[in-house]
Order: sequence, then C-alpha cells, then structure tokens
Amino acid sequence: MATPKNWPFGLIIIHWVTALVVIGMFAVGIWMVDLTYYSEWYRTAPHWHKSTGLILAAVTLARLLMRTRTQRPERFGSAVERILSSLGHAGIYALLITIFVSGYLISTADGRGIEVFNWFTVPGAGELFAEQSDIAGEVHEYAAYGLIGLVVIHALAAFKHHFISRDATLSQMTGRHR
Repeated sequence: MATPKNWPFGLIIIHWVTALVVIGMFAVGIWMVDLTYYSEWYRTAPHWHKSTGLILAAVTLARLLMRTRTQRPERFGSAVERILSSLGHAGIYALLITIFVSGYLISTADGRGIEVFNWFTVPGAGELFAEQSDIAGEVHEYAAYGLIGLVVIHALAAFKHHFISRDATLSQMTGRHR
C-alpha cells in the first residue's frame, strides 16, 4: 500500500480543533483561578471548562483510536528529529491524559458527577485518596504548563520544518502536500 501524502481530513480537523481548545482552555484556566465568589462567572466558567475538557477527552480517545488504524504520511528530518518527534507526541498525549484524569479527580472529589453542558452527567468517583482535590489540582496545573511548553516546541518544530528544512511536515497536517 502506498504511503499517503497527507494525514486524513478527520485527523487534520481534530488536530487543529484540539490545538485551539487546548490553548483556550489554558487561558481560561489561568483566568478562572482568580474569580471570586461574587463574580458572575464563578459558576459558569468552571462548568464550561469541565464540560469542554470532558468532550476533548472523548475526542482525544477517538483520535488515538483513529491513529492506530491510520497509516502515517512520510516522515521527514534526521533520525534524531524523528525520535524527538515521537517523544514529543507521546509527551503531549501523556500530558493530555494526565490533565483529563486530574481534572476529573478535582471535580468529583466531593462525590458529585460532572454535568456536561447540561446534556448528561459523568458520575463522580468520590474521594479516592486524602487531599485528592488539592493534589489533583497541583498535578492539573503543572501538567497544563508542561503541555503548553510541549505545544510551543511542537509548533516551533513544525515552523522549522516548513521554513528552514522546506519539507512537507507542516503541509501534511494542512492537507496541502501533494
């Protein structure tokens, strides 16, 4: 079977939507921690943040399943760059999963489920270990900063491939490589 020139359209869309959502969620997360009880956003922002996070978790799991069934396009760069790329992608997925799990543990430590945009409720797990919400909160924060760091490196690497190496790495994720 011939190696495809681009990633499939569905994975391209999921990639770019995920990028926008992750950056937006990071910004909202930083903004939310400073909300006071009297802010009109005190309840609304966390509700949207949790709902969006759970939807992104489901999309990410679907994306991982799709990746196992998809032949990747040709890889460019040196052997070291390809290894670093694989490690970077694994790190991004690991941090996303860490953020999803820690966010769930923060939100359900009191035993209540999470309302997802008032469409359905994800059941709560309750407190599984002492100081769960505090510990999970720290993990969530550090993982989010780590994720943004890896996303910046990922974007810089894509620009390096596009503008310096002049290969098709970035074009494959826009669907424009022929």
